[in-house]
Amino acid sequence: MPVFVLAYSGGLDTSCMLKWLQETHGADVVTVTADLGQHSELVGVREKAEASGAVDVRVEDLREEFVNEFLWPSLRAGALYQGVYPLATALGRPLIAKKLVDVARKVGAEVVVHGCSGKGNDQVRLEVGVLSLAPDLRCLAPLREWELKTREQEIEWAKSRGIPVEATSATPYSIDENLWGIAIEAGALEDPWAAPPADCWRLTTNPLEAPDEPEEVSIEFESGVPVALDGDRLDGPTFLDRLNVLAGDHGVGRLDLIEDRLVGIKSREVYEAPAAITLHTARAALEQLTLDRDTQRVKAQLGAEFARLVYDGLWFTPLRESIQAFVDAASRPVTGEVRLSLHKGNVTAVGRKSPFALYDHSLATYGEGDAFGHASAPGFIDIFGLGARTAAQVQHGVDPHRLPVAREVPS
Repeated sequence: MPVFVLAYSGGLDTSCMLKWLQETHGADVVTVTADLGQHSELVGVREKAEASGAVDVRVEDLREEFVNEFLWPSLRAGALYQGVYPLATALGRPLIAKKLVDVARKVGAEVVVHGCSGKGNDQVRLEVGVLSLAPDLRCLAPLREWELKTREQEIEWAKSRGIPVEATSATPYSIDENLWGIAIEAGALEDPWAAPPADCWRLTTNPLEAPDEPEEVSIEFESGVPVALDGDRLDGPTFLDRLNVLAGDHGVGRLDLIEDRLVGIKSREVYEAPAAITLHTARAALEQLTLDRDTQRVKAQLGAEFARLVYDGLWFTPLRESIQAFVDAASRPVTGEVRLSLHKGNVTAVGRKSPFALYDHSLATYGEGDAFGHASAPGFIDIFGLGARTAAQVQHGVDPHRLPVAREVPS
């Protein structure tokens, strides 16, 4: 019998898929479930795969690797797709691809199977990831070829074979969760005019029902990596779990986005990312304090490109690695502490400090102790504006000999 390795979540699609691969391809199916911090989705997943006939069930705890090798690098880069989305699902896919390849090598499989649709981004992320690491492996996507065309048909098909599924026709949401956030799509969310139904949210309190009083939290960074929350030094997964609850209780992290998918369509997605949004806000505040203007500018440009590469499934590429090298170097002075206020869905930086701060009070103050060289300002302005001034005199036919000389500073 052929051996297929299936990326298995235990959700509706992959639950049907496991049985379908046996019935249609006569395959021995090895399931691989990546624990990226999705909590409830893992409950009973091993038992469900075994009951459905998987010959080998692997549930891999990848949380530490996910945080240290994917989330923190993305955070340091300031990677937000379309300036908003912190890429929770997209960042999990290259790690899942890597694990699928590892297992396929161990069990001698020639085919890797995933549960992504033919018009989604994840099919590209997983398949490009697999083929970048193992070009000899073949990828199979049943959702692109099987006879089940709607989620309602899948639900009925699963019921006819005794496969337990959580999705229902009444609330047919597609959910993907990890430590960096939750992606929610399908069902009532497909109408971009309709507000997200209250039952779609999983991780955050309705901002209108959040505490009336704001709560302050402090986050410490070392070279762009969060290391302590309210003075407690924590490992990455614990840090994110705790911050997700803390910020989520204040309604922080809800996103409603009309998103440009890689395949060329627009899609309405809603996300919950309390920890990610809070950390990006803190990182940006600390970078304002510790990075010079040009480094901030170039880093922001490369951060947008980094986000595009992650979104498009191009993690395992020389360009992503090269941008990461720049980001790592630029982030060395991003060390210090940021105070943030959480209130009614908003997170705001209210204080920041760093041993590498470029802020100099004697230069910035307008009060006593001002050390700024005001006398240098007129000459600076004349030289800085020389190009614009020269262009203007040509465009307006002004005799350059009649232009005023550098202004003198009043005594």
